[in-house]
Amino acid sequence: LEILVTVLNENDNSPVFAQPNLSRDVPEDTKVDTAIVAREELSATDADLDTVYYELTTTVQDTDGYFAIRGANNPEIYLQKALDYDKFHSTTLLLYARDRPVTSTDHTNTATATITIAIKQSDTRAPWFLPCNYLHNDTSVCVSSPYSGRVNISEMSTEPLLLEPGPIYAVDPDYTISDRIMYSIVGGNTDKVFSVDADTGNLTMNKIVTTPDSFLLQVMATQVSNIRKYSVATVEIKVINKSYYAPYFEKQIYNGTVFVGLPRRSFVYQAGDPSTPLVIMAMDKDFPDV
Repeated sequence: LEILVTVLNENDNSPVFAQPNLSRDVPEDTKVDTAIVAREELSATDADLDTVYYELTTTVQDTDGYFAIRGANNPEIYLQKALDYDKFHSTTLLLYARDRPVTSTDHTNTATATITIAIKQSDTRAPWFLPCNYLHNDTSVCVSSPYSGRVNISEMSTEPLLLEPGPIYAVDPDYTISDRIMYSIVGGNTDKVFSVDADTGNLTMNKIVTTPDSFLLQVMATQVSNIRKYSVATVEIKVINKSYYAPYFEKQIYNGTVFVGLPRRSFVYQAGDPSTPLVIMAMDKDFPDV
């Protein structure tokens, strides 16, 4: 008597990842659709010879949608959305391998691989002149105001010029790179009256100014290791007559009167003369006709 025995394959094995824990450093400027982890490194095997189905999730809040897999049966991880180092620096992905489709009601065995992604800041932004203000609360864009200062006509200053709202200073906003900044004057420097220190940004005079014409300098800040990353700021230098005297008030003490119940922005009147508004005047001997 010949007896034929057929052994049926029972689904009693879970898929197995060769590397259940992986780490990758991803530059911030990586192009969308670039492969981050190859299929060969993520493919799981199943001793039951079942088809393996994959699913990718993230464990870090607000990092959904940046990374994805090519398909249910292709676990290659690729960049799906452009990265921004200012939004997050790292994330952790979980790759699930199942021996049944996600929608299946059959008994399913599952394996999990953990992929740790570290975002590396890239040199994507030009220098920022300080002080500056973020545009619409967007920390990737910072807008600065022009600098301004003044010099006396026919007078040579040997010290760095005092500017508002502060000295010329720029930084590399890609702060983990923090490239050194070099300064130069690229426009508006008629007769080369001024010069800027390439390292410090200090603005000094090379010669005296003999006309009352103002200067509108263009100062460029350039990253030393990447000259294509640069910004230009405007510096207005006004030429004025030298001031010999400080302003002074006509009186040491002013007395005024206000009335109860008046609305805001109502006049304050002179004490003893409720019909005459109180006026506080200052004089300057440098300008006797003003």
